[in-house]
Amino acid sequence: MDAMVMRAAEDGLRLEQVAVPRPGEHDVLLQVSACGVCRTDLHILDGDLAPHRHALVPGHEIVGRVVDAGRRARRFEPGQRVGVPWLGSTCGRCGYCLSGRENLCGRARFTGYDRDGGYAQYAAADERYCFALPERYDDLHAAPLLCAGLIGYRALAMSAPAGPLGLYGFGAAAHLVAQLAAQGGRTVFAFTRPGDVRSQQFARSLGVSWAGASGDKPPELLGAAILFAPVGALVPQALAASAKGASIVCAGIHMSDIPAMSYALLWGERCLRSVANLTRQDGERFFRLAADHALRIVPVAFPLGAATEALGRLRSGSIDGAAVLAPWAPPVAAGAASSPSARMP
Repeated sequence: MDAMVMRAAEDGLRLEQVAVPRPGEHDVLLQVSACGVCRTDLHILDGDLAPHRHALVPGHEIVGRVVDAGRRARRFEPGQRVGVPWLGSTCGRCGYCLSGRENLCGRARFTGYDRDGGYAQYAAADERYCFALPERYDDLHAAPLLCAGLIGYRALAMSAPAGPLGLYGFGAAAHLVAQLAAQGGRTVFAFTRPGDVRSQQFARSLGVSWAGASGDKPPELLGAAILFAPVGALVPQALAASAKGASIVCAGIHMSDIPAMSYALLWGERCLRSVANLTRQDGERFFRLAADHALRIVPVAFPLGAATEALGRLRSGSIDGAAVLAPWAPPVAAGAASSPSARMP
């Protein structure tokens, strides 16, 4: 099968022919129809996250159909569509797992980091950590839900419900969270890179009340903020823009160092916290919500061999919406531009 393989961070990704994975006893083998491109993939490829294995196939927002299964895998039927998230497995026995916090399990394994992921034509995943997906979204539109949606949902649940919500970095996760928050009656403000007028207009088109640069003063003090951009310098900026009692949620797996700041920014019972991974309960709740709400998901489709281009555009902030790989799509001609899928849910 075709797969994009990383053998060392400095080597980047290479399109290779590799063996189709064999499913373990609890695994389903999926023919991958779509795989979202996430900033976590960038952190792995850039060496921001310590490597967990040699010769890795990244990708953890996988949509595929069951073509084979291990001897103890009976949850999904052949041909059924399945979604695979970042959390690939947990020990099930530690204090975190037994207290409903499996996202913090010290023995957790992650898709596209410990296990080969979805930058390939086939992928194997533990069915106990997979999800059935809402029918209202086709494959390209469903893929971003599996991390951008799930982590965004967990971050939103951690943010204080009073006052406007500020979103720092308006990419794949923020474009979904903005809609969930606005549909829930919250006022949403978007903060982008200075001068990024295009992303600010995109944010307004999704129901955001105000959009400006990260250092701009919003119309009102924030009741909460979610930081999707992995920039530690945004923490004091978000605190300075927030009201007393506000919660500032850092939603990324990696962030540059937070600079020294005055305690006065945190004082007033403001709360600074992070989001780590997800739980299966998060997924079940989020997909019920996504099934009931017509989220406008904006995928930008790339063939498998253009994964490096997709990651480069993600790094530069030149994608409005979510980059998604289509592993069975034919390669595009050199210089041809990828564009958002026209079909919306």
